[in-house]
Amino acid sequence: MQVTQTLSEGLKQEFKVVLPASDLAAKLETQLAEVRAKAQIKGFRPGKAPMAHLKKLYGKNLMGEVLQEAVNEANRKIVEDNKLRVASGPKLDFPEDRDLVEKALEATGDFSFVVTFETLPAFEVGSFDDISLERPVASVSDEEVEKAMSQFAERLREYEPKTEEGAKAEKGDKLTIDFEGKLDGVPFEGGTGGDVDLVLGSGTFIPGFEEQLEGVAKDEKRVVKTRFPDDYSATHLAGKEAEFDVTVKEVSGAKPMELDDELAKKYGFESLEAMRAAVRANIEADFDKASRDKLKRKLLDALDKRYSFELPPSLVEQEFEGIWREVEKERARPTSQKEFEGKSEEDLRAEYRVIAERRVRLGLVLAEIGQRAGVSVEEKDLTEAVVERARQFPGQEKQVWDFYRNNEQALASLRAPIYEERVVAHLSGLVNIADKTVTREELFAEDEEEAA
Repeated sequence: MQVTQTLSEGLKQEFKVVLPASDLAAKLETQLAEVRAKAQIKGFRPGKAPMAHLKKLYGKNLMGEVLQEAVNEANRKIVEDNKLRVASGPKLDFPEDRDLVEKALEATGDFSFVVTFETLPAFEVGSFDDISLERPVASVSDEEVEKAMSQFAERLREYEPKTEEGAKAEKGDKLTIDFEGKLDGVPFEGGTGGDVDLVLGSGTFIPGFEEQLEGVAKDEKRVVKTRFPDDYSATHLAGKEAEFDVTVKEVSGAKPMELDDELAKKYGFESLEAMRAAVRANIEADFDKASRDKLKRKLLDALDKRYSFELPPSLVEQEFEGIWREVEKERARPTSQKEFEGKSEEDLRAEYRVIAERRVRLGLVLAEIGQRAGVSVEEKDLTEAVVERARQFPGQEKQVWDFYRNNEQALASLRAPIYEERVVAHLSGLVNIADKTVTREELFAEDEEEAA
């Protein structure tokens, strides 16, 4: 095998490979010998068929396998000998001359081809002690905990029918209603409901619906006129004026809500204080995650500004195509039209290609840092991730488990974020971090850059 490098340009490495006919013939002889020892050929005793006859019967098929194996071996050897860090490839260019291919298949002529590799960029990682970041932190107030406790209690709030004569519905009361929706006097699909419970002021129905039912009494009929929002999920109803014929079957008032041990026991806690402690812990976990997420964003921004190097075009294109598929799905949704208003497809492609380049750059940086630091994702970590994913699909746990365990690409989609988080955690110990106390609103506020 003869290998000659014909191009070294940036991340593109090209080689010409020549597989001599003598080497191919020798490998073919070895393959034919193995076939002769096993093949049952009419007219010949096992292992006694002439090589020329075997070559006539199986030569081209076996040579195809020989060539494939030789090409793969050549590619492996090129990567090893040249210590290439391959980003994608190899891209193979075989001869177009049919006569040359035929001679190679007959082992009477050399077989040559060109192989191109796209390699990963080399860059210095350096140190990180010159990076200084602020980490927003917020403490959980007693008011925050009590608000959450009240929300839990609200979910279990009980109602009882208003029995006084002519009792009117107020905000916070629960109605049991039948309704029929119409567009231009014609009932529409999905616009009818029976024995539907509706708490006035809950915002469950479309804007304007609940407000028009305040003051109704049991057995009263009322026509509610309203308009579906422009961004309504059912596109055939978005922006349409509608009327609903509503019959009120029951008006119920809310019973007093008690925050006590009985409420806690309904949620599986021994006491109200145990429930309150668990609620506080959950809120603190949410605050901690928000704090980590904001710190991570600042860290990635700092890394993005620090490193500048040539990116493998294939990785950028692959990342961009994934992003663009999601963008096209989003553009097709009526609720997202304003977001893309006034932007041409060319502008959008340019905008999202910048995002793809950032992701690839940061991915390469984090991978290099993680490799040097010995960061890894163990099998048990992946198992835990698959189990957690399966829990999100009650009743389909086995299907989810089998999907990830039998799909390496899907499993990689779980491995990547775990690896990234561990590299970020490692980096967090190398940069200078100062905590900054903020309010809850500031902690969860979305920055303009984050929105972008």
